[in-house]
Amino acid sequence: MKPLIAIVGRPNVGKSRLFNKLIGKRLSIVEDTPGVTRDRIYGETDWNGRTFTLVDTGGIEPRTDSQILSFMRQQAEIAIDHATVIVLVTDIRSGVTASDEEVAALLRRSGKPVVLAVNKMDSTGPNHPDFYEFYNLGLGDPIAVSALHGHGTGDLLDACMRCFPPEEAEEETDDAISVAVIGKPNAGKSSLVNRILGEERTIVSEVAGTTRDAIDSRLETDQGAFVFIDTAGIRRKSKVEEAVERYSVLRASMAVERSNVCLILIDAAEGVTEQDTKVAGLAHEAGKASILVVNKWDLIEKDSKTMDHMRRDVRNAFAFMPYAPIVFLSAKTGQRVDTLFSLIREVDAQAARRIPTGMLNSVLADAQARVQPPTDKGRRLKIYYMTQVGVRPPHFVAFCNDGKLFHFSYRRYLENCIRDTFGLDGTPVVLSVRQRGDKEDLP
Repeated sequence: MKPLIAIVGRPNVGKSRLFNKLIGKRLSIVEDTPGVTRDRIYGETDWNGRTFTLVDTGGIEPRTDSQILSFMRQQAEIAIDHATVIVLVTDIRSGVTASDEEVAALLRRSGKPVVLAVNKMDSTGPNHPDFYEFYNLGLGDPIAVSALHGHGTGDLLDACMRCFPPEEAEEETDDAISVAVIGKPNAGKSSLVNRILGEERTIVSEVAGTTRDAIDSRLETDQGAFVFIDTAGIRRKSKVEEAVERYSVLRASMAVERSNVCLILIDAAEGVTEQDTKVAGLAHEAGKASILVVNKWDLIEKDSKTMDHMRRDVRNAFAFMPYAPIVFLSAKTGQRVDTLFSLIREVDAQAARRIPTGMLNSVLADAQARVQPPTDKGRRLKIYYMTQVGVRPPHFVAFCNDGKLFHFSYRRYLENCIRDTFGLDGTPVVLSVRQRGDKEDLP
């Protein structure tokens, strides 16, 4: 396993800015508001030829009556338990505070190696006189850093690497399936991820909007390896008022882009809403294999036809993605959660499938024999051959005599023939048309 550096400290000392500077991209939300980072955010980077993982945590408030701040402290403590080395971030502008001393005491009790970073040392030259006050925390020599400008980050990483175990010469081939868990706020995304992982990996709260970042959690099972990405609930644009909330919607969209499979959560107690379909549209437009997950099924009073009625409602609302299988489950009780793993593997395999050109053209010939291509003013569409040009989603190109004769209905008919023949019923399928002399696909 790669070494893990946990970045901890009280709220608003610059942990997320330092995290982003070290991994070289804006993965964690940075905002001058205490409590913006609530869950553990993971990122991978390297230094001097060694690859390792960084985790950004919510600020630790040793004493608080706030439920959210209490959750954040628990998340930070879990990160500390899993870390190879811990970076305690402090703030030169506020000096050593009582909270810093309590966090330092917590870290000393953990028995883990700790590197002390004094942040916001933005000017070069001699250290600020208050810098030496941080020796009082009893964590060894503090390192002056500027998360804003990057000063001192090399020294910080050098100190961390001295705490790493010897590097094991092993080649890792990661065949894990990335799964984005998306949906409107409070649909049960974090609860489902926690149920799957078997630990309090993400904050679960009845407060809508608790998860603000997209969080990766790796899981090894007898069904294979998976990386579950829990995302912030996607609200209607009119409800996205805070800048932080806007970042969360963007992060969820990015999570969809980097996933192989999307689990689209629907609240069974609330029924299908317009917002559900808009969230699903992100996955559909990105061409992702998707599963429609009807959550909180334990809350529904049922008779023999309840599931059929709900399935019909879901199919009607998501008519634009008829390929997506539907699962009814309860993240709270665990009902049918185990069925997700095999289904995820199945739809992922479909999205990555390559079909030989010869087999495609046999299907094309049979389809044209059963339903003749359309004509217009005496001119008939001729489809010469078809080939696959991409995967995730499967992308096919049909070469013809005149693209204008290739009606939408006939394109849909050929897509369905391909789906039915090759079992591509869990992934979008793209069929482009190209006519002789064209260099670009016709829309």
